[in-house]
Amino acid sequence: MVFTAVNYFRIGKIINTQGLKGEVRVLPLTDDVKRFDYAKFVFIDDQKLIKTYVEHVRYQKDLVIIKFKNINTIEDAEKLKNTYILIDRKNAIKLSNDRYFVCDIIGLLVYSTDDCLYGEITDVMQTGSNDVYVVKNHDKEILIPALKTVVKEIDINNGRMVVELPEGLI
Repeated sequence: MVFTAVNYFRIGKIINTQGLKGEVRVLPLTDDVKRFDYAKFVFIDDQKLIKTYVEHVRYQKDLVIIKFKNINTIEDAEKLKNTYILIDRKNAIKLSNDRYFVCDIIGLLVYSTDDCLYGEITDVMQTGSNDVYVVKNHDKEILIPALKTVVKEIDINNGRMVVELPEGLI
């Protein structure tokens, strides 16, 4: 089985309009909020993906204010409320070798160093100090810290992660 990752990433949700000239208020869904500064275009998920060009971006508290080209009135902007902003994988920020997108981690099968299957990653909890992988196997759930001392190998192409769990974790 070859594990295939998603081709688009949600980076924000349009939650409201801003002013009368077509700007929208966006709740960022990305770790790197400043990534909006580099987006020349995005995709709006409104039943289908619509490629939309970014005119300008500014920040207001914990929100991103975006003006899209061809969205020039509050009425046009209101139609975008509750839709998601996506980018395609090819235009996503480049990650260092030891970092992965959450959507690429979810679905990986987790094995011990001696090839015992623990289960499948169903969620990634972001705790602040380090991420925690939620691994499920039937009705059992294991929480695995995303630490270099625990995670020995991540193979996205083959849908596999190898871990060495600390004593007493299971």
